[in-house]
Amino acid sequence: MARSTARPVVKLRSTAGTGVTYVTRKNRLSDPDRMTLRKYDPVAREHVLFREER
Repeated sequence: MARSTARPVVKLRSTAGTGVTYVTRKNRLSDPDRMTLRKYDPVAREHVLFREER
């Protein structure tokens, strides 16, 4: 089964500088800008902003 190019896998890297990443999918057609999510960083032990890597 082929993967759609409209929903690519993206890496989210912590803005706290700890090097923690999350992997998710996003819809490129409805959200072409970089994704930012507030998620838990286990190294910093708090919720921080995670930004999409290119």
